[in-house]
Amino acid sequence: MADSSVEIIEGCRLPVLRKNQENEDEWPLAEILSVKDIPGRKLYYVHYIDFNKRLDEWVTPDRLDLKKLQFPKKEAKTPTKNGLPGSRPSSPERDVRKSLDLNVQSASAPSRGKTLPTPKRKAEPVSLATQVTAATPVPSLPSSAEASQASVYPAMRNPSFSIKSREDHEQLTSLTTNGTTRRLIPSQPGRKRKNCGGTDEMVKVFQNNKPRCSTVFLPPGEDSQDSSDGVPSAPRMTGSLVSDRSHDDIVTRMKNIDCIELGRHRLKPWYFSPYPQELTTLPILYLCEFCLKYLKSLKCLQRHLTKCNLRHPPGNEIYRKGTISFFEIDGRKNKTYSQNLCLLAKCFLDHKTLYYDTDPFLFYVMTEYDSKGFHIVGYFSKEKESTEDYNVACILTLPPYQRRGYGKLLIEFSYELSKVEGKTGTPEKPLSDLGLLSYRSYWSQTILEILMNLKSENGERPQITINEISEITSVKKEDVISTLQYLNLINYYKGQYILTLSEDIVEGHERAMQKRHLRIDSKCLHFTPKDWSKRGKW
Repeated sequence: MADSSVEIIEGCRLPVLRKNQENEDEWPLAEILSVKDIPGRKLYYVHYIDFNKRLDEWVTPDRLDLKKLQFPKKEAKTPTKNGLPGSRPSSPERDVRKSLDLNVQSASAPSRGKTLPTPKRKAEPVSLATQVTAATPVPSLPSSAEASQASVYPAMRNPSFSIKSREDHEQLTSLTTNGTTRRLIPSQPGRKRKNCGGTDEMVKVFQNNKPRCSTVFLPPGEDSQDSSDGVPSAPRMTGSLVSDRSHDDIVTRMKNIDCIELGRHRLKPWYFSPYPQELTTLPILYLCEFCLKYLKSLKCLQRHLTKCNLRHPPGNEIYRKGTISFFEIDGRKNKTYSQNLCLLAKCFLDHKTLYYDTDPFLFYVMTEYDSKGFHIVGYFSKEKESTEDYNVACILTLPPYQRRGYGKLLIEFSYELSKVEGKTGTPEKPLSDLGLLSYRSYWSQTILEILMNLKSENGERPQITINEISEITSVKKEDVISTLQYLNLINYYKGQYILTLSEDIVEGHERAMQKRHLRIDSKCLHFTPKDWSKRGKW
């Protein structure tokens, strides 16, 4: 459909032909990010609007619909200030007027709402998804973790077990300006707010008239507000992979590696990764699957393998059961391996960017063993010292091993380490859509497993606190409460907030647990936590 008389430039938008999941033709709107000439024709690098960046691709002119071509709008020129374009000269009158406008907005806003504008952020993936395919649409979450998307039990959301009126529901829920649920249960007036107020109070559990349908009573003062308070926090500038602020750079918006050969697998990268420029023009980038060194040709790889003595990741093997092993790698002692691991991970993580100072981090690499050695399956990193109780900084399951239960195994292992350390933990925010998918699923299964296994004593209803659930699982209290909120289990009944497990929830949980064959065996873990606050340990 392309007309050679029309010049298509970067920034243009137009419909582009692609195949959907059902292998049917569709014409989504796309933006031209780059144009390149090859002998005989042009190629266009397109980003499909409202689609994940992993679907970006080079397309031929015959896939473009020029009838609906939109040229980029010219940016309005603004006066310069101190020689910097785009900044308007300020004046006291304008500043006063701006502050007055803000005061008026805050005065007219709801008491619990926020009037500050929140930046829009596209849902971007961690390749940890064990539940959905890449193009699966994911509904927005009414809970914490940077308001990302997930779907744990989509078929179980039904009003059959709801026992509250619409008015009661409106008392339960308050929304922020970006539409996400901010607070489920109001705190008592005049009472000082806590991060997770009321969690020490007892929660009662009893069996309903329907079989296998239990209800949990929560105290009226329970505070299930997320720690983020509904407002996105500023991106952290620590971490082996920190929040990416370079999306405006056209170079980093485009995939620069066509194919990676890692052992017996060939991987198609999803995103940009800052490998050396001279390697980005190669049809295939070769990696040693044991030390992760990158090489430009198969001959170089074969020569390297004759000299590389590694048959497993460097570091200490702290877990082995069957063919699954975990290795603990110090980012300071094994700096080259850690940096190579980050480069590989960046090919499949878009919401993070590379940070070469790996010294403050530990890397836990999961491997599968066979006669040739220990082959990398995935990994997660964590800070040696985290002031915010983060037990995971970055987490990745490589594409050949996705949708096989390895993602949840990585998450379960991270919490197993937290149990040994005697701490509760939470993953570093923001979580991507696929990352939150796996975490929501893990949290839901873990918490439901505890609630369903509660037994009554002396004929009384079993009781448990939120704190006890957190201590048993090492899941942070805010994550426990936001998960209960996400599962839509909280109801208002006779002046109390209760958690009701419906038949659908119970049956769905049992089906999910039957499919979950890979589990961490704590008896196979040989791990001694270190006190990293003592600098000598580094």
